[in-house]
Amino acid sequence: MKHVKLKSDKYKKARGGNSRILKISCSNCKTNIFSYQKDGIGTLKRVYIDRIISEQSIIPANNLVCPNCKKVLGTPMIYKKENRPALRLILGAITKKVIFSV
Repeated sequence: MKHVKLKSDKYKKARGGNSRILKISCSNCKTNIFSYQKDGIGTLKRVYIDRIISEQSIIPANNLVCPNCKKVLGTPMIYKKENRPALRLILGAITKKVIFSV
């Protein structure tokens, strides 16, 4: 993985300041989808668009679909508490692995 500069903003500070980079993959076919900066503790229910680390732009107008097996992995949403675009992940559709932690 290339050197990645972690985002540090009000959202990271609000969640306690600890971050990790997760590798997100399709649970069905194990295809790597993207890397993601997870701030704070807790389960991964949604991914914020501004925290996705990817070579290509991932801002789906419709559902997030695995490019290999075509399984639906998530649906677009606006997280109302923070008015942030996000993807609501479908339970059991993805697997995650910590690849970097601060």
